Amino acid sequence: MKTFKLIFSVITLLAISQVSFAQEKTVMVGGAAMYPSKNIIENAVNSKDHTTLVAAVKAAGLVETLSGAGPFTVFAPTNKAFDKLPKGTVETLVKPESKDMLTGILTYHVVPGKVSAADLMKMIKDNGGKATLKTVAGGNLTAMMKGKNVVLMDAKGGTSTVTIADVNQSNGVIHVIDTVLMP
Repeated sequence: MKTFKLIFSVITLLAISQVSFAQEKTVMVGGAAMYPSKNIIENAVNSKDHTTLVAAVKAAGLVETLSGAGPFTVFAPTNKAFDKLPKGTVETLVKPESKDMLTGILTYHVVPGKVSAADLMKMIKDNGGKATLKTVAGGNLTAMMKGKNVVLMDAKGGTSTVTIADVNQSNGVIHVIDTVLMP
């Protein structure tokens, strides 16, 4: 009888772990697989769509932080999102003398905890159509729905649309966005 209980327990544990694993699927971003078993930095460095973001994270000294335990929710602007900024902005921001400003902008894209797209849409619905997210930088992002898309509004009134949601990481989740948010 003990052997039966042990076997049943092992089978149950395996079934539960398979269900948990199945919920976090590998997503393709920028031509690369984003593995749920890797952290935010380990995955981001492989995305061809996020080379500017990765360079900025390195310049700001945030690699270690975003490789840490988290969990973090990162709204990750693509290279095309950075291209929308005025000419010369990125080049200026990655200079050592601009590190504080760059860090402020990047951490404005990070929310503590793991907020899935479903969580975010529920927050929006439960709060009358808008949800306020407190960023690691200390500012607020306002999330709302525009059709079936989640749109974020920054402190300056600029908006960004989530283009790829729920890219799960070992230390959080990434939602790819199409515009850089400004604190």
